[in-house]
Amino acid sequence: MIRYITLLIAFLLIPVLSSAQEAELTLEEAIKIALENNYQLKQAENNRGLANTQVRSAQADFLPNLNASVSGNRNVGRQFIQEDLSFDDRTTYGLSGSINTNITVFNGFSNIANLRRSQADLASEEAQLQRLRENIMFDTASRYLQVVLNEELLMIAEATLEASESQLEQVRAQVEVGARPTVDLYNQESVVAGDELTVIQRENALEVSQAQLIRIMQQESITRVVTQMPSTDELDLMPVDLNLNDLIQAAMESRSDYRAQEHNIESNIQNHRIARAQFLPSVTASAGFSGRYSDQFIDPATGERSPFTDQFFDQNITRNIGFNIQIPIFTRLSTHTQVQSAEVQLRNSQLQLENVRFQISEEVRQAYNDYLSIAKELESTEKALIAAERAFETEQQRYEVGSSTLIELNLANATYIQAQSNRIQAIYNFVFQEKLLDYFIGQLESDIQF
Repeated sequence: MIRYITLLIAFLLIPVLSSAQEAELTLEEAIKIALENNYQLKQAENNRGLANTQVRSAQADFLPNLNASVSGNRNVGRQFIQEDLSFDDRTTYGLSGSINTNITVFNGFSNIANLRRSQADLASEEAQLQRLRENIMFDTASRYLQVVLNEELLMIAEATLEASESQLEQVRAQVEVGARPTVDLYNQESVVAGDELTVIQRENALEVSQAQLIRIMQQESITRVVTQMPSTDELDLMPVDLNLNDLIQAAMESRSDYRAQEHNIESNIQNHRIARAQFLPSVTASAGFSGRYSDQFIDPATGERSPFTDQFFDQNITRNIGFNIQIPIFTRLSTHTQVQSAEVQLRNSQLQLENVRFQISEEVRQAYNDYLSIAKELESTEKALIAAERAFETEQQRYEVGSSTLIELNLANATYIQAQSNRIQAIYNFVFQEKLLDYFIGQLESDIQF
């Protein structure tokens, strides 16, 4: 009975397990999953939220602060009674409260520089977040495309193995009737074994690329991805006429990592101003209100102890208003050191911007040259595939009529298979190189289309 129950449960769970292990995804869906699950992207979003909070904090520095305090006491023993202007041995009770506010009138424009620095830091975090999104999109697309390429190569290897096995059966039949020498059978068996090894290698490469794609998506419920791509005949393989200088200029204007470094420079400029502001005097204004109650207080008019409300809100109240000026005279060179440190950080960020500029120029130039090279490969691999196919068909016809050897046929077949692989790789490399250009220019869209 238990066995039947177990089988029933297993039967019911089969659809659930299969759906949890295999997912049919388009490239856009894979990118969406990767963007939703990537932990680095979540960290960057948290950093952007923190930078936004710092901007609000810098804005609030322009507002006055407000503080309230309340204190109570009970004193026992000989003490000075302020209300009687005498010393006496008593137990007294008292309560006091106050509200104070102060506002910065001038601090060397440090608060303005702090706000601008916070805004620059926020803009830098947003630019870095955008570049990180582009990195995830690009990595996901490249791994997805690698899966598609490995699937195509596996199909070629399997078709080749099937043709080799069919050829082996024909050779075996011919050898049995004496139409072919036995060595042809051995040669064809060797070819079949080699094709089987190629299939195994292609299957392993496909599994590795599947694992890499699933890793970047970080989706535990998916253990295998079924790709959805248009056929190679539906892909746009027409090269576009591009200008290298225009591409580099577009990259300088669009690359979010370049903008992030520009914002870092602005942040360091404001940080330098904040440091220099410490050489200047600061002015603050303040105002306050306080009330006090004592059980020893006697109303001069009535000669009786005044109630709490009369004392705290009328008779014993104090109001104050004032200002404070602080002039730095000697700070043991701490301000000078901070200014020097800020200058070094500013110069380093400017040097880093130049490095980013050269890096972007190098990346775009390399991607442009690779694009031109792969565009030429498209034409050459197409010609090579047509020639190899014709050569194989001709050699096969010659072999069937006995005017060619099996070795020559296998060589023609190997050349044809290699031409097929080269053509498939050239096609997908061309498609990928177009997106690589968009990535290095900084114009990679979230809805990547092939």
